[in-house]
Amino acid sequence: MSKEQSASLCMFGDQELGGVQRERSHGVVGKPRLKAVNRQQLMLRTVDVEKLVEEDHAVRAMWELVGRLDLGPYYEDIEAVEGGAGRAALDPRLLISLWIYAYSQAVGSAREVSRRCEYDPPYQWLTGMEVINHHTLSDFRVKHKEALDGLFVEVLGVLSAEGLVSLKRTTNDGTKVKANAGVDTFRREEKIRAHLELAREQVEAMGDPRSEETTARGSRAKERAVRERKEKLELAVVELEKLRETKTSKEEKRKARVSMTDPEARIMKQSDGGFAPSYNVQITTDESKGVIVAVGVSQSGSDYGELVEAEERVERNMGRASDQMLVDGGFVSRENILAMAAKGVDLIGPWSDGAEQSAGQMNRRGVDPTFYPEAFSYDEVNDTYRCPQGKVLKYEGKEERIGRTNYRYRAKSSDCVECPWKDKCCPQSAKRGRTIVRGQDAPEITAFIEKMQSEQAKEIYRKRGCVAEFPNAWIKSKLGLRQFRLRGLVKVQMEALWVCLTHNIQQWIRLCWRPKLVRCGG
Repeated sequence: MSKEQSASLCMFGDQELGGVQRERSHGVVGKPRLKAVNRQQLMLRTVDVEKLVEEDHAVRAMWELVGRLDLGPYYEDIEAVEGGAGRAALDPRLLISLWIYAYSQAVGSAREVSRRCEYDPPYQWLTGMEVINHHTLSDFRVKHKEALDGLFVEVLGVLSAEGLVSLKRTTNDGTKVKANAGVDTFRREEKIRAHLELAREQVEAMGDPRSEETTARGSRAKERAVRERKEKLELAVVELEKLRETKTSKEEKRKARVSMTDPEARIMKQSDGGFAPSYNVQITTDESKGVIVAVGVSQSGSDYGELVEAEERVERNMGRASDQMLVDGGFVSRENILAMAAKGVDLIGPWSDGAEQSAGQMNRRGVDPTFYPEAFSYDEVNDTYRCPQGKVLKYEGKEERIGRTNYRYRAKSSDCVECPWKDKCCPQSAKRGRTIVRGQDAPEITAFIEKMQSEQAKEIYRKRGCVAEFPNAWIKSKLGLRQFRLRGLVKVQMEALWVCLTHNIQQWIRLCWRPKLVRCGG
């Protein structure tokens, strides 16, 4: 028998070897004696917890950084004190470090974190081989909103002191993250109110949970589930009214729907072209080292109204405004240009002159391109317009808008009615003359338009993509935030903050902690 055949037989155990008998070198005939695998045994083993992870492991850096922060707000509601009765509380430093490390591994489930504490060395190193209940982890994640906000700001302070934040140039970008709700949970008012009435009846019918033939824990869990469902349906009714206020027609108001599991989620368009219940996560990033300096969550599917609030978050977190902010076209509007100018922020973003929009409107009205507004000549001396057929349009009035004044000019109705080109110039105006609107922008808008036509501004804008979109890609692909695990706007904001906090700490580990460890010979 060849060596290859012998090795092949050893792979299959006694059953495959069957009755193969061989004479060994020492003269004994018999089957090979193999060591059996015993998976039923219990073992006691000495574990050096400190050596579970290497000296340069990221979990050590997270533990170190959290230990440098002021965690006072987290300790305020701990009732157990030294010398008094009661079970000792878990250290908030431990729970914070656990969640940061978990998110760095794309783990957002409290049950999964608890399970990994049983076998995964970095989790075991953090907990000292203790297993933490998933209820404790879940409650801690959403319990301290203001403390978490303060923690995020304090970490920014550490990064700023290390030279990782400058605010000389920031970017703001939005990304849609799916909500923890299915499309099939969206209902109209009739269905929501029917479910709400049923939930109220269930609450009233519960009576004394101690009288039921269940355990005390089961009774409390059932009661809590019914009450939470009732509260969620009541919130759905409120959110439905808020959604209706954004609709214009009666038919849209009637068809408005919200989710019964996460009423604050909204249907939004995704990057793949589809639609799903989502939240709009707004991330502001400092260009110098890619640190996230502000994060917010919105129910709006559009980025248009998010820029001002994003800059205000930067000011609250960092104590001052950005010197310059880069945004894509979804944020650029006259209103936002004026707001950024008032704050002293140099806004950089693409500007559209509205020519395509104007052409689209003309086309929908049936106007021939020969009679588009560009074909009308303006006489600045007499403040009049002249049409391609030589008719005069006189000043009629003006309309004040944000950052722009529109001056309206109209031709005589008799000139247009008798004109042989009426069907191509103003086909929808049966009895009135053709109008032209001349817009005059505010000085801030004019300055912005001129700036964005310069090569310098265009060159700066080309840097936006790699800075603004990297954190969005990172938190989705590396930190796993493609769909929220929590529900409700407040809790979703906290989960987004946890993830962005993790991203910033990873930047600190990469740029500061590990290089320092190498210099010190660690």
